Amino acid sequence: MTDISNAAPSLSRRGLLKVGLLGGAFLATAGVTASLSGCSASGPAADYAVLRASDLPSLRAIIPVVLEGAVQPDALKAAVDATLQGIDRNLHHLSPELLKLTQQLLDVLAMAVTRGPLTGIWGSWENASADDIRQFLVRWEHSSLDLLRMGHASLLQLIQMAWYARPQSWAHCGYPGPPQF
Repeated sequence: MTDISNAAPSLSRRGLLKVGLLGGAFLATAGVTASLSGCSASGPAADYAVLRASDLPSLRAIIPVVLEGAVQPDALKAAVDATLQGIDRNLHHLSPELLKLTQQLLDVLAMAVTRGPLTGIWGSWENASADDIRQFLVRWEHSSLDLLRMGHASLLQLIQMAWYARPQSWAHCGYPGPPQF
């Protein structure tokens, strides 16, 4: 019997390019499917300027995991709602090009056909456990695909910028607030 436990992976440059091209084609197909199905063309959800109803389940599931340890459990629901409002406000001030890219990222998370294969969350976001979401975030953070790593960074930036812009978050990280003049 041959011992293959120490064998190096045999992914050639050509193989890596094929995987990258297939991944890119898959994501492009998902984006086109989202736009054709009307997923990305829907208007904002009630009480939001930019965020759509299809964006909210994934963000409501991901935000508590990202804010873990920064928010007391009894204040988590209010923190999630405030963070969603902050994300919406920040997205409202983005350039149209960046907003379109961000909405495409949120479409990938919302559509079942892309959510399962790309995130590992095969059911609805409401049924995903915190551990499932942590695994998805780690998988995207360490992905060999630049697009997924950029998606991970974008999600974290959206959430953290919205949360840490709020005065309620400052005490946890020791920030006394802006100088008083």
